[in-house]
Amino acid sequence: MNKRSIATVSLSGALDEKLRAAAAAGFEAVEIFENDLLSFGAGPREVAALCRDLGLEICAYQPFRDFEGMPEPQRTRNFIRAERKFDLMQALGTDLLLVCSSVSPASLGGIDRTADDLRELGERAAARGLRVGYEALAWGRHVSDYRDAWEIVRRADHPAIGVILDSFHALAPAFPTRSIRAIPADKIFLVQLADAPRLELDILSWSRHFRCFPGQGDLPVADFMEAIAATGYAGALSLEIFNDQFRAGSSARTAIDGLRSLILLEEQVAAKWPKPARQTLAPKARSRGTGFVEFAVNETKAAELAELFGQIGFRKTGKHRSKAVERWSQGKVELVINCEAGGFAHSHYVTHGPGVCAIALDVEDAARTMAHAEALKARTFYQPVGPGELEIPAIHGVGGSLLYFLDTAGKNWDTDFDAIASDASGDRLRAVDHISQSMPYDEMLSWHLFYTGILDLKRLPQQEIADPRGLVQSQALINTDRSLRFVLNGSAANRTLSSRFISEFFGSGVQHIAFICDDIFAAVADMRRRGAGFLDIPDNYYDDIEAKYDLTAETMAALRANRILYDREGDGEFFQIYTHIFDERFFFEIVERRNYRGFGAANAAIRLAAQEREVRPLGLPRI
Repeated sequence: MNKRSIATVSLSGALDEKLRAAAAAGFEAVEIFENDLLSFGAGPREVAALCRDLGLEICAYQPFRDFEGMPEPQRTRNFIRAERKFDLMQALGTDLLLVCSSVSPASLGGIDRTADDLRELGERAAARGLRVGYEALAWGRHVSDYRDAWEIVRRADHPAIGVILDSFHALAPAFPTRSIRAIPADKIFLVQLADAPRLELDILSWSRHFRCFPGQGDLPVADFMEAIAATGYAGALSLEIFNDQFRAGSSARTAIDGLRSLILLEEQVAAKWPKPARQTLAPKARSRGTGFVEFAVNETKAAELAELFGQIGFRKTGKHRSKAVERWSQGKVELVINCEAGGFAHSHYVTHGPGVCAIALDVEDAARTMAHAEALKARTFYQPVGPGELEIPAIHGVGGSLLYFLDTAGKNWDTDFDAIASDASGDRLRAVDHISQSMPYDEMLSWHLFYTGILDLKRLPQQEIADPRGLVQSQALINTDRSLRFVLNGSAANRTLSSRFISEFFGSGVQHIAFICDDIFAAVADMRRRGAGFLDIPDNYYDDIEAKYDLTAETMAALRANRILYDREGDGEFFQIYTHIFDERFFFEIVERRNYRGFGAANAAIRLAAQEREVRPLGLPRI
């Protein structure tokens, strides 16, 4: 069974903080990065003792740079330097030194010369019971391909010399992975794993700043792993990530993300991995849409929110039997207003103010989904329930909100709520179309992995949206039948609407919910009659739409009159309109799709500019 490892360079903080985070997440081993040790206030023996106390094996010390192919006197000096590193390794209690291919302009190159240097280094290492792993850097001066590194190791022909294989160095330059299958397992001393988004950058910059965990990027890491599996390799699988966001973020969160990514990657290739394998994850349960969305408010805001719900066509259909909680319904959409002066919703309100505190997801098998989430280190949530009340399995989600899992539609309403009769014949909204959540930009990779790991969601290409105050990155995640869609938004600019939401809401959360209907013009007409107000869109926008598309005069007039936005992709059409922002925190969107699969990204800048005109100017206090 392969040990799960992480390189300390992947995490933020001092070395002891990194080690504690790795152990707490569930890693069994670490690679000690040289700079982490050199800058630490305690010596290698103290670090070794800490690792023992934490249950962590030190599987490697790295990197040893610019060793091979050097002329004299550098060559002699390098062997002296290596002996000092061997002393340090023995104090640390690790037996593997990572030597990466030289980038020094003084390096002479030559496969046989390099093999000779490694053979001599192997002799010195073996005399101390140590090993040396040789890794090809993708930007190495003479050795940049793992196949050349393996040939050098083969020619060195020493039991203490092996090859180190890194997914990034193999996949970023698009080297074929099939050749890995021919390398004997006992000559692979370590496997390092990293993913990355596809970027038009030189490989060094790409590697140093944009690596990410497997599953967060675009490289075929699973193909690399399958090739490793074919060798029978049984050593550590170690995450080595250079990423500016990770180095600035929470070491605890990053470590959990890392372990989650490793579990999911192992699961992808479990059928091809040598036995004994770890216990496999239960298959993901199919998601079927949104069960309900719960809003935490106080009594005053509850009345205001209920008024807004009524204006956009929702009916009060239930009252909780023992709590200050109401159910509002329309089509398949279920909304909950919770102003109970206690419990989780109240705590969420006290922390964040009015907003979404929980989302219930309709899944095929709630117990299996919960087990899958727990195996991936999601934080579970339990709250005491009253006599006869339904206990719904839940985990913590974005911004400390909850994700509930429901597999019996309607059961919670029948158990916990007294029904209130209402007429559903006038319902215009059919279902929740998508839920948009705002978060700090450096958390987007984490939540993308969370959602796609636990649920049957796939990511669409990330898009860049122009806010009047900066750029916003938007990542859509959808299930197969598009009954469940999340849109994650993050911005590095601190004055965008997305960033202001995080500031106003005191954390990440749901910024808007979109509802789908079959006839947006009829729906909006009904809503306006009930007193609903909508975001004002400039006439300039409609002049452009009229010039861009061959819409009928009647359709154009209806768009202008109602301030409805329009987009087209191929033969697909999309109509959307937005409510005003509720309490400067969240808003609702009404959409109609006609064979259209996107989210109206072409209109996002228009919407954001219109909202910018409506919100309180920056710097003014809330009243």
